[in-house]
Amino acid sequence: MSRHEAAGPRLPDVLRSLAFYVAFYGGTVLQVIAALAVMPLGGDRYKQMVRVWSGWHRTCVRVLLGITVEAEGFMPRAGVLYAIKHESFFEAIDLPHMYPLPVVFAKEQLLRIPLWGAIGTRYGLIAVDRGRGASALRAMLAEARRWTADGRPLIIFPEGTRVPHDTRPALQAGFAGLYKMLGLPVVPVAVDSGPLYHRLWKRSGKIRYRFGEEIPPGLPRADIEARVHAAINALNP
Repeated sequence: MSRHEAAGPRLPDVLRSLAFYVAFYGGTVLQVIAALAVMPLGGDRYKQMVRVWSGWHRTCVRVLLGITVEAEGFMPRAGVLYAIKHESFFEAIDLPHMYPLPVVFAKEQLLRIPLWGAIGTRYGLIAVDRGRGASALRAMLAEARRWTADGRPLIIFPEGTRVPHDTRPALQAGFAGLYKMLGLPVVPVAVDSGPLYHRLWKRSGKIRYRFGEEIPPGLPRADIEARVHAAINALNP
């Protein structure tokens, strides 16, 4: 248990968190409705609504929670696979704000969420269904190639799910398979959002992203997994 988890909630954290929940999730409902309303009109209006939603989250985080965000070495690029440490919902919600129209590998269950799932599927979320094995991998590969042909960056959480800040679990097996078949360079990204954001009563402070050096395609599985694992855990104790 970290020192953040061991300490009980502080009144300022409780008040800030309550204000955040009301503002962000209330705004989310309105923005989902707005995105659904503009989808039948065609064009990319709904994609801009997704970016507005992510930007609203970043504003609520900064103004209401007192959390600042630092991105070390960030340079948005197309034609790469970003492999990101996953400690909380923060980095997942922050993606459309950070990247130009990111295509994200996401748990299949998320795309079942009413209304939100429909927007996510059309926007470019790629469902990860580990229960289907090789057939799921082929389907993800086909979708990823279709989206990257449009010049959009790919995002994956190679650990497969949210993990505590002070842990370093092995990467999911599917990551190396996608890396091999996509033939794209990988940019590993460390993030330390867990101690501040992955809690009921969130804390003020600084969340850091650290973008590692680009890793070329074509490496053996053991090499790519070792390099990505080390880089995404660069902000862990």
